[in-house]
Amino acid sequence: MTVADALRGAAIDAREARILLAAATGFSQASVMAYPERALPGDAEARFGQFVARRRRGEPVAYILGRKEFYGLELAVNPAVLIPRPETELLIELALQRIFASAVDLGTGSGAIALALKRQRPGARVIAVDSSAAALVVAKRNAVALGVDVEFRHGEWFGPFQGTRFDLIVTNPPYVAKGDPHLADLAFEPPGALLAGPDGLDAIRVIAACAPAHLAEGGAILIEHGKGQDRAVRELLARQGLEEVRTWPDLAGIPRVSGGRLK
Repeated sequence: MTVADALRGAAIDAREARILLAAATGFSQASVMAYPERALPGDAEARFGQFVARRRRGEPVAYILGRKEFYGLELAVNPAVLIPRPETELLIELALQRIFASAVDLGTGSGAIALALKRQRPGARVIAVDSSAAALVVAKRNAVALGVDVEFRHGEWFGPFQGTRFDLIVTNPPYVAKGDPHLADLAFEPPGALLAGPDGLDAIRVIAACAPAHLAEGGAILIEHGKGQDRAVRELLARQGLEEVRTWPDLAGIPRVSGGRLK
């Protein structure tokens, strides 16, 4: 079987087919595109067939490959963690516009946010928290693989901290409402990293309420949220006495991150 034969018979998205075929064969994606007449090596045909079957069942490509690129970092991922999304890179960009000596990433999952921040600000103390022990296993492995020195804590939101204050709090918490029609597309990802009550704001309410007690003077909080939640998130932050509360849109123009600063 040739590269062209394999791609023709895949019956999945063409770009995804090329990515999976490259992984199955060890060829580069450029090579897959440039040499369609090339024969598949060894057991690559069977491996590609397995990949395609999993994708047809709806399993995300990132889980099939066991990896996902985020902010220039290649991260290991599995169904214990949410797959990092490109829109979350806005959270990193906004965080890096601030001066901070200490930061905490709440609900770290694969460690994507914490690791990206520490890579860009190696002199800062960065702590990553997650209530899922399985997620922390993935995040710690990513930290070791990347050689990034992030501290990890097991617990829910600010639970592992008593009296600790940070210059920066960043979080991409669960914000999908129960019954959201988009949940069907997220069936393979961990529900605990997605669902947050009837309106999707349960986790954000807790974080916003506790944030002032864990922010240093002048410290900032940045929260990723879903479409249409920006006004509610701003109100939650303002209610806690935070200043300079505002929202930033992602590249698609969707209000994506809201934040504020402790006076």
